[in-house]
Amino acid sequence: MLAHIVRRIVATIPVMAIVALFVFSLLYIAPGDPAAVIAGDQASPEDIEKIRIGLGLDRPFLVRFGEWSWSILQADLGTSMFTGLPVTKLIAQRLEPTLSLMVVTLILAVTIAVPMGVIAAWKAGTWIDRALMAFAVFGFSVPVFVVGYLLAYVFALQLDWFPVQGYTPIARGFWPWLENLVLPAVALGCVYIALIARITRASMLEVLQQDYIRTARSKGMGQGGILFVHALKNAAVPIVTVIGIGVALLIGGAVVTESVFAIPGLGRLTIDAIVRRDYPLIQGIVLLFSFVYVLVNLVVDVLYTLLDPRIRY
Repeated sequence: MLAHIVRRIVATIPVMAIVALFVFSLLYIAPGDPAAVIAGDQASPEDIEKIRIGLGLDRPFLVRFGEWSWSILQADLGTSMFTGLPVTKLIAQRLEPTLSLMVVTLILAVTIAVPMGVIAAWKAGTWIDRALMAFAVFGFSVPVFVVGYLLAYVFALQLDWFPVQGYTPIARGFWPWLENLVLPAVALGCVYIALIARITRASMLEVLQQDYIRTARSKGMGQGGILFVHALKNAAVPIVTVIGIGVALLIGGAVVTESVFAIPGLGRLTIDAIVRRDYPLIQGIVLLFSFVYVLVNLVVDVLYTLLDPRIRY
């Protein structure tokens, strides 16, 4: 087990190196001259050249990439061109809202989707199964911003149950913190719930046809024990896989959700950086999201050996 974990950690190094190369190349593959775009239409050639020097575009690509990579290893992501503040400081200021939204959404999605998929597989072919899968298709089909606006209109404006927008730090109290995250988490989690529920149902249907399930039934084991102990445990690998893959949905959906509910997180920061052509900040955020995604997939890969003893590396 330990050797496998070490090998997987080592394997992430070239992956992150490729990601870092792509992120750094954003300055060079962006349409047009980034310095001219940042400077604006009224800028003089001297202003554009000054920005080019500030971005390092006047030096060879490999030299700049080497310097940038060395700075990253020292936890230095550069300086924002718009605010003049370190990128790491700007990201740290916005990290809590995004992390809170993703954690609440993940807990909500897994808590709802896994039992939904198990029940749909247990009642396969019945109206319960069809109703749950119809809900899953609906959740997967409707865009996040549409669900967000509907939830805000009904539960915030009409019923006044939750705040319309904003974010309250958890240091000010658990309920005010959670209250601001309920609607965004539900809006962001709809797609995630649908994905996990459908995979859970498919995996459970396959497991429920196995001989050891029929043996457990013949021994008089209760339906709950069969579903949530024997069957779900052996169907866990595909479910955990889709939960890990779905983190990409959370990262992408957080950008839209934070805009709809005015949450001052990394999603809003990303949009602001793109609008302002703040390339160092864009690079830092994309690199952070990529690292989180690679880390989550590493954790999922390690969990395989814990969930299924038949898997050996």
